[in-house]
Amino acid sequence: MRPLDPVHSLKTKLALLVGITVTVAVLLVWLALRHQIGPRYTLPASILIALVVTQVLARGMTSPLREMTVAARAMATGDYSRRVRSTSSDEVGELATAFNRMAEDLEAVDRQRRELVANVSHELRTPVSALHAVLENVVDGVTEPEPEVLATALAQTERLGRLVEQLLDLSRLDAGAVALDRDAVALQPFLEQATRAMSMTGRDVRFVVDVRPEGLEVSADAARLHQVVANLLDNASRHSPVGGTVTVSAHTLGEVVRLSVQDEGPGIADADRERVFERFHRGHSRSDGGTGLGLAIARWAVQLHGGTIRVAATPPGGGCRIDVQLPANAPSPSR
Repeated sequence: MRPLDPVHSLKTKLALLVGITVTVAVLLVWLALRHQIGPRYTLPASILIALVVTQVLARGMTSPLREMTVAARAMATGDYSRRVRSTSSDEVGELATAFNRMAEDLEAVDRQRRELVANVSHELRTPVSALHAVLENVVDGVTEPEPEVLATALAQTERLGRLVEQLLDLSRLDAGAVALDRDAVALQPFLEQATRAMSMTGRDVRFVVDVRPEGLEVSADAARLHQVVANLLDNASRHSPVGGTVTVSAHTLGEVVRLSVQDEGPGIADADRERVFERFHRGHSRSDGGTGLGLAIARWAVQLHGGTIRVAATPPGGGCRIDVQLPANAPSPSR
C-alpha cells in the first residue's frame, strides 16, 4: 500500500507527510492531556505513533532510489537487464522511468555491439579462409595461377573491400557530418551503368530499366546515389528467383523523383518493413551471413539528400518494391 502515490509532486508529498504527522502528534498530546495523562507517557507514545504514520505514508517514496542504486552497480559490471519499479507519478517516478529507458538503450547498444562483432567476424572469416586456401594452393603448386583461380581470389578480395567500405560508411554515419557533392545526374545512363555492374556478379537475374520522361535528371551526389542503388540492386538480385526480373524505374511525382527497385522474390513481412532499415537487422529468412548494414546505409544516404526511403505495399504479383523519393531540385546546402 502506497497512499501518497496519486500525488504528482514530491514537494507536496513531503508537505502532506509533515502536516499529517504533526497533526497526529498534536491530537495525541491533546487527548492525553484531556484524560490527565502526563507527558512522561504522552511524549514517547506520540513520537512512536508519528514514526509509524511516517513509515506508512512514506512507503514507496524512496524505494525506487534504492533500486536505482542497485541497478547502477549492476550496470557497472555489464548487466543491463535490471529495471526500476515505481508506481508513483512524481519526480522520483519520472526519474525511474527515465532510468529504465536509459537501461533499455544501453542494453540495445550493448547487444548491437555484440552483433556487430559476431557479424563482422562471420563476414571476414569466409573470404579470408577462401582467399587463404586459394593462395596456399598456388604457393604449394597444387594449382596453377590460372585466370579462374585468380578470379576467385579477386572475388574474395572484393568482398572484403565491400565490408570495409560498409564499416567506413557506418563510422561516417555515426560522425553525423558528411558533405554532399551535388550535381545534375541523368538517371537513364546512371541506372543502366548500375545494372550492368550488378549483372557482372554472375546471378541469373535480368535487369530492366524504365525511366520516364526521357532525359530525367535529379540533383544528387552521384557517389552516394550509386551507393543507394547498388545496395537495393544487390538485395533485389540476391532474393530474386533464378531467371527472375529486377525492375528499376524512375518517374517524376510533382517536385520529387521516385526511384523504385522491384524484385520477384518472397517479399518482406509487414512486421519487418520498418526494421529492415535498422542496423544489423537481417530479416528472419536471411542466412547469407550479411551484416545487415546495406539498407541502413542506404537510408542514411537518402536522408542526406533530404529524401525518404520505404518498403512499398506488396505488389499484386508478389515480390518486394522499395521506393526512394528525392527532391528534384537541390535544397539549400547542408551537411
